Amino acid sequence: MLALTLIVMSCSKEDISSERWLDYSYGKELTHEMIVLGDRLENPYKTENMRSALKSLYPTKADRVDLQSTDLYVRFLPVDEQEYDELVAAGLELVDHPLDYEIRVEGDWYHDPQVAEDDMTWQYAVVSPEFDFPDVRYEIIDECYIAEHDAGTRADAGIDWEAVEEESYRLTGNSDRISDAATKASSKVVPSGRITIVDDLANGGKPFGVAGVKVSCNSFVKFDHTYTDRDGYYKMNKTFSANLRYRLVFKNEKGFSIGFNLVLLPASVSTLGKSAPDGINMTITKDSEEKLFRRCVVNNAAYDYYSRCSSDDMDILCPPSDLRIWLFHSLDVSSAVMMHHGAFLQSDLISKFLRGFAPLVEIFAPDITLGMEGKEDYREIYSTTCHELAHASHFAKVGKQFWDEYIKYIMVSYVKTGGMTYGDGTAQGAGYCEVGEMWGYYIESKMHKDRYGGAFPTFGTSFWFNPQIFRYLDERGIGCSAIFDVLDDTVSSRNALKQALMLSYPSKRDIIEQVFSRYR
Repeated sequence: MLALTLIVMSCSKEDISSERWLDYSYGKELTHEMIVLGDRLENPYKTENMRSALKSLYPTKADRVDLQSTDLYVRFLPVDEQEYDELVAAGLELVDHPLDYEIRVEGDWYHDPQVAEDDMTWQYAVVSPEFDFPDVRYEIIDECYIAEHDAGTRADAGIDWEAVEEESYRLTGNSDRISDAATKASSKVVPSGRITIVDDLANGGKPFGVAGVKVSCNSFVKFDHTYTDRDGYYKMNKTFSANLRYRLVFKNEKGFSIGFNLVLLPASVSTLGKSAPDGINMTITKDSEEKLFRRCVVNNAAYDYYSRCSSDDMDILCPPSDLRIWLFHSLDVSSAVMMHHGAFLQSDLISKFLRGFAPLVEIFAPDITLGMEGKEDYREIYSTTCHELAHASHFAKVGKQFWDEYIKYIMVSYVKTGGMTYGDGTAQGAGYCEVGEMWGYYIESKMHKDRYGGAFPTFGTSFWFNPQIFRYLDERGIGCSAIFDVLDDTVSSRNALKQALMLSYPSKRDIIEQVFSRYR
């Protein structure tokens, strides 16, 4: 899978006072490969264990409390992405590893050895007893009791349910998992903190927040999650007393996900390890584990891009909702194939292009693929991501038929020219590529300049199309939004682009004529 040659459409609130408590070293030793499980543990939240704990602390009251299961600890085995999506649509928080096992070696993913490597592995979740199970294979592992989920029982006078929970940890042999900090405070705490990343060439090297990313935590079957704000701050909703496992789930609140982490699921996960229940603070740098660093850069670049699509900034269409971005760490090319949103690649072409991987890509359907090989610099990853997202916005404007012609030209030209990224501009359909890549390189250059300063970059100007046309127009009053407005599905050639611009902006006719004559 990692050798997948997706060459289609290749594209060669700052809070200074908080810096004192950011932990630049946290997570440095974490592995981001496969989780290694240890022994199975007794689940303290199992209903019968919570009953025993209640009886241990309140022997005279326990018989008067009707402690019924509030949750079911289950696992599902979806056969394909459609079944997986059904579970996600039902609102389930899914993890790919069992929740009642010791984690001997932390990692980002797990695959059950009893499940074939090419199949989806078991997905573990916690559901209510009234959950309407979809037609997906499942097994109930435990009936559980989580006091926060039972408002009636928690109202019983004279019972300290936090103490009952801790007693259940003790009785099940898990007392070492209760946090010393929470015990000293004599109460549970709400996890909170900040996740940041450093771009050496921006913000004076001070950390930015990792924005809009999902932070998830759990102890056994007790889960919570939230999203970081623009500056990377997060705060959970539930209280905990046990040490927690923390994870970043790269499904952003803006509507995109970053996936393909040796397992074909929509959102990759990066472990942040186990820590106290009051939360973690973590700063990612280029010296951090490379997958974590790259995912966070792509996350921030995409968050920045989506934010700048607003009417008070670039004023262009956002990419389609539920955008799927795949990162390939062993490839150096990137693409906006938009397959998850319906772009169709002819079977003979995709087979020639992707060989044995063609069915895999068609089934799991990415929208954007980013080749990360050799990309260790924040700036380069940022620019590449913005380029491909510009294509995704263009797709949202022109639709699938336009995109099919665009992709077809790229693929045919690549094959005919023996590997030239965009062909030589002579094959049928070259205009689709010309207009599309002018736009992609223009937006990439614009966002790069706005972030890093300096002269307007010359990205793409060595190819046969001329993205500098858009830069020239931008500098003379036909800005980003105005250019995007004319890029409908009829603008599929250089001449059509010129005519559309002159029709929409007649007062700028001389400028438009001049720039198209200058860059032939």
